[in-house]
Amino acid sequence: MNSPVSQILKQLITFDKTIVQPVYVQVAQQIVNAIQRGYLDKGSKLPGTRVFSQLLGIHRNTAVAIYEELALQGWVDIIANKGTFVLVPEASTAKIKATTQHLHQAYAYPEVAGFPFEKSFHLASTTQETTAKYYINDGKPDLRLHPVHQFSRWYSAAMKRKPLITKWNRTSALIPSVFSTQLCNYLNATRGFHIKPTNLINTRSTEMSLFIVSQLLIKQNDLVLVGQLSNYAANMIFQEAGATIRTIPVDDEGLDVDYIKTHFVKKSIRCVYICAHRDYPTTVTLSAKRRLQLLELAKTYGFAIIEDDYDYDFQFEGSAMLPMASADAGGMVIYLGKLGQSLFPSFHTGFVVAPGNFISEAKNYLQLLDQQGDLIQEQMLAELISEGEIYRLKKKNIVTYKQRLDSLCLYLNAYFEGIVTWEKPLGGLALWLRFIDNISLVKLAEEAEKLDLFLPKTILYQDKTTCAIRFGFGHLNEAELEIVIKKLKRAYNKVTNF
Repeated sequence: MNSPVSQILKQLITFDKTIVQPVYVQVAQQIVNAIQRGYLDKGSKLPGTRVFSQLLGIHRNTAVAIYEELALQGWVDIIANKGTFVLVPEASTAKIKATTQHLHQAYAYPEVAGFPFEKSFHLASTTQETTAKYYINDGKPDLRLHPVHQFSRWYSAAMKRKPLITKWNRTSALIPSVFSTQLCNYLNATRGFHIKPTNLINTRSTEMSLFIVSQLLIKQNDLVLVGQLSNYAANMIFQEAGATIRTIPVDDEGLDVDYIKTHFVKKSIRCVYICAHRDYPTTVTLSAKRRLQLLELAKTYGFAIIEDDYDYDFQFEGSAMLPMASADAGGMVIYLGKLGQSLFPSFHTGFVVAPGNFISEAKNYLQLLDQQGDLIQEQMLAELISEGEIYRLKKKNIVTYKQRLDSLCLYLNAYFEGIVTWEKPLGGLALWLRFIDNISLVKLAEEAEKLDLFLPKTILYQDKTTCAIRFGFGHLNEAELEIVIKKLKRAYNKVTNF
């Protein structure tokens, strides 16, 4: 009980049984932070569960759950009859001409501008239209789970709040809004942050957040590193900002950080874009070892890390891995997220967490782009956070989505055994399906659409080494999933002439 490790844990760990987050998650997050910040060294032996429970005054089962959660995330190794040991990697040194209008068009509004302007092929729409009844997306929530009746009451109540008019007429933003304060509290409780409203802005969407960040961060020809397949929407934003994009290999542990060290030199990289929690599109989680390596490399090489945590809320097994930004003592990480994914999309809100001076500049851009904001939405979300409704809605929907994931895996085993492989993720609303034999995914999509099933081009990934689909399942109930899998199998048989 008096060992150095026990003393460190006793000094660093606190928990609150009155909040919605379980005690084992609170304690596990604090131990992860202690490891990331160097308080607990590699190989340190943690107290046994009996001693640990006495040390913190918790039930022994809670102590067991804490260690199991740490082992699940890859921060400790539990060795039978020997103990629980910290796993930490060694620090690594590591011009368009206007056309002439014809006489018969004199009273029609012109379809072609009479002046030159720059076209941006980077922002060409990826939207495809279809008449198919069924479709697969890249992992979006089911809008049918939106609590319409409850939402109507919440929104109506928010509109009737007397302070709302005062907020709309405010001329000063020196005092943080109630929503900013509540959002900070929520992020501190769920993501292990220790932020203030000065470290935060909220936007209309994750894409808007990334656009603002890219305008502040990227100059013409700046080098931006992304995962090998990566998020097409993010790439469009980076290219529009003038970035030169280079791809980094992604394996079972996520982004290959060693590849960065061997192929790039100091000060040459502007930023690295990652989805550390679940890589887009492969759903692979960046390992604890590589998180620490990437943070160390960012400090050594002087680049920013943009951490896009697009589906943090959808965690089915264990608790979600803490963001890299929660252990960022050097101010190297810009964290992007989204709140309210259990609500209708128009009431989601994006947010950016970053050092105060960066957020101050980002607010200037936001003021230019979205001066009005949506105070009713903010009022409503602040109340939903304060009353715990956001957390309850999330937990309720997670049960539904987990059942759908389990059903999808059963149907895949039944209809696609020996045809595709996949790793069942601990969360998220998409599976990464890899075809064992290389087939034409374009032809697969064509045959599927003939069967009333639409596969958009944005979920198809095919090159010399990849033949895969990012299969979003969240929007399909269990009966619909079976129909979709059967149609997909029929399309596959057509393509392969079975």
